[in-house]
Amino acid sequence: MTALLDSAPLGPVHYRLWILSTAGTLLSGASMVALGAGLPLLIPQFHLSPALVGLAGATLMGGTVLGALVEGRLADRFGRRPVLIGNMVWLLFSALLVALAPSAPVLVVGELLLGMGIGGDFPVGSSYISEFMPQNHRGRMMAASIALQPAGMVLTAGLALELLARTSPLPEPWRWLMAFQAVLVLPYIVARWRMPESVRWLMARGKNREAAEILGRFVPEKRLLLRRMASELGSHRHHVSRLPQERTRHWTAIFSRAYRRRTLLVTLPWFLMDIATYGVGLFTTLLLGAIHPGKGTHRLLGWDWENTLHSGVADLFLLAGALGALWLVPRFGRIQMQVWGFWGMCIGMLVLWLGNAGNWTVAAILGAFGAYNISMTLGPNATTFILPAEMYPTEVRAFGAGFAAAAAKMGATLSVFALPLLQNAAGVGTVLLAMVLVSAAGAILTYTFRVEGHGLTLEEHHGALSLLGRHRPESREDGAAKPSGGRKEES
Repeated sequence: MTALLDSAPLGPVHYRLWILSTAGTLLSGASMVALGAGLPLLIPQFHLSPALVGLAGATLMGGTVLGALVEGRLADRFGRRPVLIGNMVWLLFSALLVALAPSAPVLVVGELLLGMGIGGDFPVGSSYISEFMPQNHRGRMMAASIALQPAGMVLTAGLALELLARTSPLPEPWRWLMAFQAVLVLPYIVARWRMPESVRWLMARGKNREAAEILGRFVPEKRLLLRRMASELGSHRHHVSRLPQERTRHWTAIFSRAYRRRTLLVTLPWFLMDIATYGVGLFTTLLLGAIHPGKGTHRLLGWDWENTLHSGVADLFLLAGALGALWLVPRFGRIQMQVWGFWGMCIGMLVLWLGNAGNWTVAAILGAFGAYNISMTLGPNATTFILPAEMYPTEVRAFGAGFAAAAAKMGATLSVFALPLLQNAAGVGTVLLAMVLVSAAGAILTYTFRVEGHGLTLEEHHGALSLLGRHRPESREDGAAKPSGGRKEES
């Protein structure tokens, strides 16, 4: 049954399920730009100090930590589908709360709840995609999912420019920008009701008849065969793990000796990437304003519009890199692209630091931002999202991905809270130099804890026995891999 799932031709059903699983990544980008572009207007309206500015961003990121941990565990226990549906209702409520916030405390609470919904959708959505996509397309479809993060950023930046450029400005334009997040949620609420449960999750729970019926939608010519398979299997649980079944089902499995190296691989580099990504991404508008020599020469809305425009241009490089990752990640592998991307981020931020010290032109500064952004989305932004969904067995896949996402968002929370304080105390140059060091550390840790493979299925990643009794090739955790005899793809 898993072989049929892995070899099914990529069709409309796959694309529909892929779209429905991408709300977290789309809203992640949209929420970051909405808050970043709205902060220059929120600061005078709510009299926000540098500490409160950091707190507003930190609660958004801190919420993602809670959401990733809680919802990942819930999805492993109760299924992917109910968590993905309930999460949309949560996100709609929290987005409206942020848009209607009458004061700074309510805004902070709303950002916390919004972050919880976004953080929870990340691991559950990535697990859902990885468990449904055919083997030869899994990496590309997951890279396409994270590509919606910069797409959400560019889309929201465009809306922000329109709101700020109106000849008759709307009252409190930041509210309309925040409300846009609720608009993005609405189609997901309606469409996710028709999502099927994950076939692999059902099989891990022994619900083979239901799994066979759903799998028949992907390979309709095999429906009779699938029904016979399900009848023979009965309630047998499909167990694929390096650990015994009872140990695998417990959340501590990801910290066991069998999976510890993988947990270090998917958590430490992602933690460092989000320090660099969210710290710079959320405050791109404010950072450009600090670097831009013309700061203070325009009225507030005009200055915010100009810096939001520059931020949107920089975000276009994020989208370009994300599109490039669709080809490069499957071609060169997750580990190699992650290492290259981190070093590219390091170089781009180093150039930006030199530009800040030398009073470069806006075009040169945007070029350095572009190099940083395109390196990020060509490599670590995609690969850190993909790897956790491939490193763990079905029984703890969503929790493992959630734990990795939570570790990453802890880095993001630390970054967005500390960055305004660091900039205020030591200047923007110190912030940029800190990002250079963080990016370099990400490259080193990725190489140190690398786990490589050659075109392995999700089951082969754990040395599973196939139904025919043949032992599938398993990835080694020492930096090498056994030849699989087929198409090679580094995991």
